[in-house]
Amino acid sequence: MKVEIVVDKNLKEKEVIIKTPKVDQESLDIKEKILSNDIQILSGIYDEKLEIIDLDDIIRIYANDKKVFTVTEKKTYLMKLPLYKIEDYLSGKNFVRISNSEIINLDKTKNFDFKYLGTISCEMDNGDICFVSRRAMKKVREILGV
Repeated sequence: MKVEIVVDKNLKEKEVIIKTPKVDQESLDIKEKILSNDIQILSGIYDEKLEIIDLDDIIRIYANDKKVFTVTEKKTYLMKLPLYKIEDYLSGKNFVRISNSEIINLDKTKNFDFKYLGTISCEMDNGDICFVSRRAMKKVREILGV
């Protein structure tokens, strides 16, 4: 097998291409190994200690003042990962990005309020109110079936 690293300053993120004469188990194993190097668990800092966060406890994740926070039922954690990496990790789970700076857990959402023209607000189980950005509105409406 031949392995090569090419530096391309125009890339915004790393890109891996597997070239093979046919798709075989080795190619699939390599792909899986590369992808599995992503986040395995979600952890955050609370009271100067790193703690593992149970996804079922997450209410929302938001960015504020260049920092990312995860709000759970009992604590608010400071995250070391950027929001987009957390979003990738949560994809396929019951989370949705409602704006450039916020992801919510649909299982922890009390209701969505459409009463103001052109905006959607959502009330979370802990009483927090979040707003869906115009850019995310279509995706949220599709998820809600409205």
